[in-house]
Amino acid sequence: MFMEANVLSIDLPLEGKEKGKVEMPSVFEQEVRPDLIRRAVLAENTRALQPQAHYPLAGMQTTAAYYGRMHTFRTGRHMGQAIRPRQKLAHGIQGKVRIIPSAVKGKRAHPHLVEKTIIEEMNKKEYQKALASAISATTIQITPHVRMPVIVSDEIESISKTKEMLKKLTALKRYFANKEMDKKASIKKGLRRSTRQKHYKKSVLLVTANDCAAIRAARNIAGVDACTVSSITANLLAPGGNPGRPTIWSEQAIRDIEESVKKQNLS
Repeated sequence: MFMEANVLSIDLPLEGKEKGKVEMPSVFEQEVRPDLIRRAVLAENTRALQPQAHYPLAGMQTTAAYYGRMHTFRTGRHMGQAIRPRQKLAHGIQGKVRIIPSAVKGKRAHPHLVEKTIIEEMNKKEYQKALASAISATTIQITPHVRMPVIVSDEIESISKTKEMLKKLTALKRYFANKEMDKKASIKKGLRRSTRQKHYKKSVLLVTANDCAAIRAARNIAGVDACTVSSITANLLAPGGNPGRPTIWSEQAIRDIEESVKKQNLS
């Protein structure tokens, strides 16, 4: 039997109000492995990379052709091989060297290849272990020997206003004494892409059981991410490969997390 964790109420003002208890899944008792977490984050990030390559016929679409062999027309005997192939000109006139990389306007010597491996592969079970490790790192110190996740009631999933969500998250930030949320976090306005716009650090992650209004309300807050328990990733739990991101879980998400980790697959 695993330990039970307290479920916090979201009614303001928050003064340690408890709304019940929920059994902690075994995933929160996993050993924190920063090395595996960094590998999992790297594997996720490389899958977003786009293969790069040059046009396959770059430098090859020319009238230049090899000539100079003993049995060919316009033999050009006693010529060095490095100056071939040459552009075809009338009356046997030798043109400029083409096609070979050392030629002027020739193709690149070592172009990018689309076949290049740019994705960091990771074993399925190894990724699940890294994900469980990142989840375990989101707990906070309750007593010198007990660590618990921050769990709130399922009422948080019904919040649809960003302003109201910001008040709830600001009230919950006191549970993360060592990793406070950014006090200057403000609501993003529209789709601004100004170079003067401030860059906010990742502060808190909200995990819900279902795709609800709370996810759309929380994603408008600078520095705050929100996702369902089935779409949780190592990069969300440990941005940049650094475990221990402040995470708020809904009560139902805690009940579903064990099964969701088993179904996760890096693909």
